[in-house]
Amino acid sequence: MTTAAWFQCSAGVAGDMTMAALVDAGADQFSIINAVQSLDIEGWAITFEEVQRCGVRSTWANVVVHDHDDTHPHRPARHILDLIGSSDLSSITRERALQVYQTLAEVEGSIHGVNPDDVELHEVGATDSIIDVVGSCAALEALGVEQISHSPIGVGHGTVSTTHGELPNPVPAVSRLLAVRHAATFGVDTTMELATPTGVALMTVLSSSPSGTPMPAMEMQAVGFGAGTADVPGRPNVVQVVIGDLAEQSDRAGQAAVELSVNVDDATGEILADAIEQLLTAGAFDAWITPIVMKKGRPAFTVHALCDPARLDVIRATMITHTGSLGVRAIEVRRWPQQRSEHIVIIDGHEVRVKVAEHRVKVEFDDAKAVARATGRPVRQVIAMAEHLASS
Repeated sequence: MTTAAWFQCSAGVAGDMTMAALVDAGADQFSIINAVQSLDIEGWAITFEEVQRCGVRSTWANVVVHDHDDTHPHRPARHILDLIGSSDLSSITRERALQVYQTLAEVEGSIHGVNPDDVELHEVGATDSIIDVVGSCAALEALGVEQISHSPIGVGHGTVSTTHGELPNPVPAVSRLLAVRHAATFGVDTTMELATPTGVALMTVLSSSPSGTPMPAMEMQAVGFGAGTADVPGRPNVVQVVIGDLAEQSDRAGQAAVELSVNVDDATGEILADAIEQLLTAGAFDAWITPIVMKKGRPAFTVHALCDPARLDVIRATMITHTGSLGVRAIEVRRWPQQRSEHIVIIDGHEVRVKVAEHRVKVEFDDAKAVARATGRPVRQVIAMAEHLASS
């Protein structure tokens, strides 16, 4: 059975709320404390306290940083990645935390126009934010969570006060994360900062469905509520997490999906290749091209895309925009994806992503090719090494 965690983020999401929700669902507090203690940081303490938020009993994670420690240092991203990467964290907690901070660095770097390794992380580089991320990843491991998903994420409006001054709400890092990860979101009529960069990064980076999904079919084992600092009248300021074993899907049931297609007879190979890339970036499960013969014996191509029904409008618009077609057709299909997980292995100091399923280990070819170019190894050797590391 696969243990899953589904987060209800209708009231927004923050790193401390995520960690607190997992503790409320039964994650061992000492596993979080031990994980943070393995980092080379001092002057902190965590307590988990029972509170009420609009009548809902929940857990509040009170992360305290001692007065002599600046809670908002300008830490370079590379410092945080080294801090986590060189720690004694377990491999799965370390990999998850590194994925979150690598994505935050890339997003912040794109906003400020600097290399991700060199970008200075302000709020997300603070001690309490590092604790929130590492603590949440440790709590997921403590609960044995293998698959993560979340609802659409609620965001506020107006402006919020940051170290950079008054910024739009949601702040640029959150907006960019939501866009890069193609996350589903909706507006809430409040000027509160409902969604923070660390909370959104934890959801969208670690989730197997970053676009936001309904709660999957599961045998529920536990429910937890993580409280925000404010107690807002009329709306519980909490993140809810549901922990359970994913229900076995029968071969007859499958998952609902939509296959879109369009015939194109006036586009170059370069344009069609770019269209495939754009469809995948927009969130399609898969995209491909087949050659056809149209009327009058004219050679042409059919561009296909397979997607979740919730992404239909986005994928359809992407297909029209990047093929120049005047229309798209679609059919409803069923799909039976095999359960798989993504791991990161290190070869000669370089990260390589690897998907691991029950009967197959598949290395991300672009990563393997990059390592081959950097090290001079044949790409087939890099792939073999990555497969061996992921299987061991």
